[in-house]
Amino acid sequence: MRAQSELEMRILALIEPTAKAEGLDIVRVRVMGRGTPVLQIMAERPDGGMDIDDCARFSRALHPVLETEDPISGEYNLEISSPGIDRPLTRQGDFGRWTGHEVKIETALPLDGRRRFHGSISSEGPEGVKLTLKDGGEVLLPVSEMVKAHLVLTDRLIEEARARGGAPAADLTDDDNGADFDAVEVEDDSEHDAGGEDDFADDDEDEEDERNH
Repeated sequence: MRAQSELEMRILALIEPTAKAEGLDIVRVRVMGRGTPVLQIMAERPDGGMDIDDCARFSRALHPVLETEDPISGEYNLEISSPGIDRPLTRQGDFGRWTGHEVKIETALPLDGRRRFHGSISSEGPEGVKLTLKDGGEVLLPVSEMVKAHLVLTDRLIEEARARGGAPAADLTDDDNGADFDAVEVEDDSEHDAGGEDDFADDDEDEEDERNH
């Protein structure tokens, strides 16, 4: 889930060595939008933090790599950001860090007759993530079967994120030639892909529809 398309996988492979050299983990890579696309790279320190200085430093470190390899033809905008509070969960081990918190997950293929799940994380193990569903029951979802997953913004999540030093999120947007930096505060940047790729706003209705067909 860190990368989905062939292009995103290539970019992830290109930038991961630079991220590791900077002491960062790549959370997610997305190429979004039409016309002038946005290359969004979410990253964090091993402790889960990622401030504006980390974003700026990582952006500067990436410029030589992206300019040399030129993975995206034409102009594009580079966006470096933290995962945010209601962060995407993209790797094995992500879910176990947030046991007890609400999550929304979509799988590639139906499991138990549905593809979208909303519940609280009970545990994460080698076989997958166990959820206590909001509509009752439990389900075990293999991480390898997931196409999207993110935490649901709740008061408890905000309090814990602040206690961990993970709020507010930082975002840094740069144009493709590296000339200017434009920093903004982002409260919820984890699921704003162009075209609504990660839009779970209607999940509960969709889950009901899937169960009735």
